[in-house]
Amino acid sequence: MGFKTKKNSLSLKVRKEKTLKMKHLKILFVFALLLSVNSLFAGMIVLEGKYMGKNLFVKNPFGGAGVGFCVFEVTINGKLSPDEVNQSAFEIDFGNHDLKLGQKVVINIKHKDDCKPEVLNPEVLKPKSTFDTKSISFTENGVLNWSTENETGSLDYIVEQFRWNKWVKVGEVKGIGSPGVHNYSYKIAPHSGENRARVKQVDFSGKPRYSKDARFTSNVAEITLVDEKVRDELKFNGGETLYEIYDRYGVIVKKGFGASADVESLEKGKYFVSYDNKTSTVYVR
Repeated sequence: MGFKTKKNSLSLKVRKEKTLKMKHLKILFVFALLLSVNSLFAGMIVLEGKYMGKNLFVKNPFGGAGVGFCVFEVTINGKLSPDEVNQSAFEIDFGNHDLKLGQKVVINIKHKDDCKPEVLNPEVLKPKSTFDTKSISFTENGVLNWSTENETGSLDYIVEQFRWNKWVKVGEVKGIGSPGVHNYSYKIAPHSGENRARVKQVDFSGKPRYSKDARFTSNVAEITLVDEKVRDELKFNGGETLYEIYDRYGVIVKKGFGASADVESLEKGKYFVSYDNKTSTVYVR
């Protein structure tokens, strides 16, 4: 009799455990179903960029069923934004968040799946060139040093050297993109005589922002051509130099840096070669 009672109580305990497991499974199933339903009937626009001091504006249509507006939630860097989204157009106000100028932001705009809102000015999240040049100068061995302030976005500084009566890109330096004073440097390949160089940034507007130019006179020896009539190789006398070779239509067919240039692949004819601080005519035979 005692054995039967113990067996019955054990069986009851097993049944209770099975019932509890089934309840847990049902709860998990319902939770997963809710998640899948939410993802099925919701979309999201994700915008990433930098806070540049301006707010976003969103055009917000009605949902596909004509009931309620499309957007139902906006988050900035994972935090819910208190913007009033129940209207045909609304502003995402970054002033509601403790953001620093140039800080990275991720905006999630959640909306119903049967409609799509439109962000009217997404370009305000792109870095803008605002730097001011405090100083720019050369060292004796051709290192260009420049100091800037008032940067609000990380953009490349494009280093340009004045050669052959035009500004030629010679390198890039990544801008820091935050307020304060920043120092940069870049070693150029100086040519004989007076050298000039400057830096610029180009933001989303496509309009370049320039520094002043710096100048110095190098002690680099003058480079000359070994021969103006060549077959396979164009050689420079005096050392290495930047060079560009143009055809008779003014199209660049070869450029580089060195004490010679391979011209074996060029067709026979007249060419113009810019090197050191001059341009000469050469003939490939």
